[in-house]
Amino acid sequence: MAIDVKFWGVRGSIACPSPDHVVYGGNTRCVEMRIGDHTLIFDAGTGIRNLGKDLIRRKVTEASIYLTHTHWDHINGFPFFVPAYNPAARFHVLAGHLKEQGGVERVFSAQMADPTFPVPLSAMKSKLTFEDFTIGTVLYPADGIAVRTAPLRHPNGATAYRVEHDGKSVCYVTDTEHMPGQPDEVVLDFIRNADLVIYDSTYTDDEFPAKVGWGHSTWQEGVRLCQAANGKRLALFHHDPDHNDAVMAGIELQARSQWSNVFAARDEMVVVIE
Repeated sequence: MAIDVKFWGVRGSIACPSPDHVVYGGNTRCVEMRIGDHTLIFDAGTGIRNLGKDLIRRKVTEASIYLTHTHWDHINGFPFFVPAYNPAARFHVLAGHLKEQGGVERVFSAQMADPTFPVPLSAMKSKLTFEDFTIGTVLYPADGIAVRTAPLRHPNGATAYRVEHDGKSVCYVTDTEHMPGQPDEVVLDFIRNADLVIYDSTYTDDEFPAKVGWGHSTWQEGVRLCQAANGKRLALFHHDPDHNDAVMAGIELQARSQWSNVFAARDEMVVVIE
């Protein structure tokens, strides 16, 4: 059975709806993976709003939502995720970085509270459950589906995910910062032989020195890691809001000149892993 990957939001830091961000998209992070009847959602940035509309259209009422971390650009679409207000729906939200910090439910509740938001989390009448796991745990959302986890280098912590099914694998590795000249051995091992690697490609190598400590990586490092780990395809992801369509087209062209198995993710792009 295939893993169907759909990108609903590909931007980093802040949504950027503008005429200069039409081709690659302006929504912040949200990726859907479908395996048969099972729906796995990764991050809940502004892209989850459109995903929610699509779930309603498809009459999907159950999914697991895996969070890399809870910085705003990864969760601030959740209050606008309409299916969560449906009493007949069921959603399970998971995070690996908050077990010792009060848990993910506390963060979601605080996000939807006065004075910053008028509608409380309790208004979401779906069967909404929360789980805080220890990074490194292997999760099993359904028979035949494994979701492996690993730590990432990011302020306040973050989690990488590797979805495995029927010999196929997709890795979701964002947000993370590398050390130039020193490949992250954790990431290298985590993505080994993956069919698709979705990687934090916020910056270029030239831009990176001015952004050290911000918790992000470069498209060049993504290429280096995938080539070293025998990754089959690389999706550039978490695009800098300042990288408009013209800049992104140049980055994608340059990346593909280095390795033909690279593409820049776009809002609503679909990739099927068979």
